[in-house]
Amino acid sequence: MYVLTIDQRGSTTDVDRVPGLIDALRSLTPDPFERSVGDELQGVVERAADVVDIALHALRDGHWYVGIGIGAVQLLPGGSPREGSGSGFVAARKAVEIAKGAAAQVPLSVVPGSIGRGRGLPPSAGEGATSSANAEAVLRLIGRVVQQRTPAQWRVADRLRAHGGGDIRHGSQKRVAQELGISEQSVSRAVLRSGWQEEWAARPAAAMLLEYAHTQVLAASHPAKGER
Repeated sequence: MYVLTIDQRGSTTDVDRVPGLIDALRSLTPDPFERSVGDELQGVVERAADVVDIALHALRDGHWYVGIGIGAVQLLPGGSPREGSGSGFVAARKAVEIAKGAAAQVPLSVVPGSIGRGRGLPPSAGEGATSSANAEAVLRLIGRVVQQRTPAQWRVADRLRAHGGGDIRHGSQKRVAQELGISEQSVSRAVLRSGWQEEWAARPAAAMLLEYAHTQVLAASHPAKGER
């Protein structure tokens, strides 16, 4: 399980965007998100691919800091994320605070849950930190691509996603051109300049790195006999 804590940027001078993002996320994941405190929302997500989806959606308009925590989660089935506990929640809190300090960088961070202190930590402890950092790097790279899109490019990108995500074929581009009332050449230029194909080629890599980090973090929390 992954814990996402998403905090609104510049909320003191902006409208409350939390309800709108919660509504939007319902179409991206079956896992519920809810306001945790103030201008912040939180959710516990099962699938790494959904984490990628959620993070990139939040990054696209520049209104959010995204913290992703990887670690143990104690939450009753159907329970509120506000009632949850475990190292994943602690890591998500730390991650969103790191994201707030990202300055000009993409405001996203991935943090592995703590496995405690002391010597004799299993090899997977270091691997969990490394793989979390790798996942963060790839997500930030894709996030940069997403953030740099123009409104016109997003109109094309959103219609292409409605027709099958990253599976771009001549037929889908033609339908998008007809729906938007523009030429197929304009759609092709938007696809090229927006990095649409590169984004969708990299999404599985980001999800795979998150999954690997999750495996390593949990392995470090429950080391095999002889690794203690």
